[in-house]
Amino acid sequence: MNIKRSLIGAAITATFAATLAATLAGSAFAQVPAGYPADYQKIIDGAKKEAKLVIYSATDSKAAQPLIKDFNTLYPGVTVEYNDMNSTEVYNRFISEAAAGGNTADVLWSSAMDLQMRLASDGHALKYKSPEAAKLPAWAMWNDSAYGTTFEPAAIVYNKRLLSTSEIPRTHSAFATLIKTEKFRDKVTTYDIEKSGVGFMFMTQDARENAQFLELENAFGVAKVRVQSSTGTMLERISSGENLIGYNVLGSYALVRAKTDPSLGVVLPADYTLILSRVQFINKSAKNPNAAKLWMDYLLSVRGQTVIANDSKLFAIRSDVKGETTSAELIKIIGEKNVKPIPVHPIVLQFLGPAKRMAFLKQWKETAGKK
Repeated sequence: MNIKRSLIGAAITATFAATLAATLAGSAFAQVPAGYPADYQKIIDGAKKEAKLVIYSATDSKAAQPLIKDFNTLYPGVTVEYNDMNSTEVYNRFISEAAAGGNTADVLWSSAMDLQMRLASDGHALKYKSPEAAKLPAWAMWNDSAYGTTFEPAAIVYNKRLLSTSEIPRTHSAFATLIKTEKFRDKVTTYDIEKSGVGFMFMTQDARENAQFLELENAFGVAKVRVQSSTGTMLERISSGENLIGYNVLGSYALVRAKTDPSLGVVLPADYTLILSRVQFINKSAKNPNAAKLWMDYLLSVRGQTVIANDSKLFAIRSDVKGETTSAELIKIIGEKNVKPIPVHPIVLQFLGPAKRMAFLKQWKETAGKK
């Protein structure tokens, strides 16, 4: 055998294979989704040239990975740089970088709906009407700029080993009554609303929805509530028994964990259940605006929402998506009249003004936060 000729032949074969693979990948990348306008090809071509997408998000990397993987099967030429932070960090990092004029995110995706709406209404969001917008609930969109992507309940989570059936609270008032008993002293947890954007938002929305909110705050004070900055920490402490019960825990994470953790029970309150939607917008000054549009449309599409429902387990917002964790299934469980979606709208900014925020936190410290 002529070894030199064999090596040359192998090299030619490898080069051909690589070229073919690149051609096929390019072909797959270039497809316009069914039903989209023909000029959408310009966005696809633009994203291919950009070849990168930077996302700042408060969604756990574990939940986001199935979405990123599937997105890359559609658009293999776009490298996704995914930055997982808590909701306050998403806001603060973006504000700092934008003010300095440096590199920052192309897309912001966060569960702190009020912080997202502050950024969007302050002019940081690119106005872009997604081809998928018509499939979303009217409350889940604002100004063709900010879009809700999920339908996630605020839940009460408890330790099934340490609470009897008769102790499990089914309403907010029952929760407030329960935690004032001696058994729950130092055993109740919720978000640290000074550090957690989503925690602050949930609590201020409770203040709007619950006529007995002051009674609830006082009950937290009696219980000497223990606060945390993340859902994961709360779930760990409830599961271990360090805490017996948690309030306003992000239900999407809690329901998934409860399936494999026999210590955890989840209640979706029967009087009302707040519904959070992770808000996403494209940075008006994005370096990769076309790639950002592809991601936005993917996340809102039937395909992306199906991944959200069946792999990420974050509860799909679209009503035409099938799976366990969808808005349709959740509404069946809670009842349509008891579902209270938090709107993707500047109305959620009510408590973000410095004076109102400080007043709300002051009252929280004086009642719920007293030790």
